[in-house]
Amino acid sequence: MDNDTKKQVPLRLSAKLYAQIAQWAEDDFRSVNGQIEYLLTECVRQRRQTGAYVGKEIDKPLELDIE
Repeated sequence: MDNDTKKQVPLRLSAKLYAQIAQWAEDDFRSVNGQIEYLLTECVRQRRQTGAYVGKEIDKPLELDIE
């Protein structure tokens, strides 16, 4: 795949997670899509640098304390 080609990926997020990412994106002056791409890029970069996942508890269910 060409480096300039973007792959579309359907993604389902909980409403709570989406809201958190949307707020973070707004704080960083990015679109939600841009924020998700940025976060994934940073995770991959860290994985390449350290050989480890971002966190040891990455597979734990996310608990957002927002209602």
